[in-house]
Amino acid sequence: MTKRSPFKYFKTSLEIIRLAVMLYVRFPLSLRNVEDLLHERGVDVSHETVRFWWHRFGLMFANEIRKRRIEGLRTCHWKWHLDEVFVKINGERHYLWRAVDHEGELLESFVTKTRDKKVALKFLKKTMRKHGRPEAIVTDRLRSYRAALKEIGATKRQETDRWLNNRAENSHLPFRRRERAMLRFRRMRTLQKFAAVHASVSNHFNQERHLHSRQNFKLNRATALAEWHLLCSA
Repeated sequence: MTKRSPFKYFKTSLEIIRLAVMLYVRFPLSLRNVEDLLHERGVDVSHETVRFWWHRFGLMFANEIRKRRIEGLRTCHWKWHLDEVFVKINGERHYLWRAVDHEGELLESFVTKTRDKKVALKFLKKTMRKHGRPEAIVTDRLRSYRAALKEIGATKRQETDRWLNNRAENSHLPFRRRERAMLRFRRMRTLQKFAAVHASVSNHFNQERHLHSRQNFKLNRATALAEWHLLCSA
């Protein structure tokens, strides 16, 4: 039985929907900024339509990116960097836990109201269930990490020396830029969903340009864009 296309009843083409979602998630743009950019290209859509598109298709694109990377055996078992960042939701402090590999690629994100041992353990188990166990886990000196690692018998893998976790700290910057453009979040569910979509899109387009020559960077960038154009095209 042929699987029905999720874009079957949409008048707008898949190419325009993909472009709108990519602009909104990848770059620090507001919904109205995306509306203006599309208007300059002759596409007349409302910013509310862009909002609907990213809510409807953003997670689907992210899941397909994740699936393709898993099929390509893009996993890391060497070193992880774990950190949590404060996020305000309707004036209340929440915590966005994030796991990053040694290359700066985001492995997992998790939104909670607290940062105790129970939450840290749940986050670690969720990440290890998807990506396996690393040889080393770099964290800050939050005691919840040590308690959770002790629970699963991985205390010897923890590293907490000063400056070691800069990889995780730097990975927060793109998310912070997006948070400011979106004027913060209003619900935990929206934050969790956007963090998951933003992570996959950032991983897909992150070329580590400082590690490659200009020629290789241009080739990798073109390949990433070509792969994006193939998402959900079947």
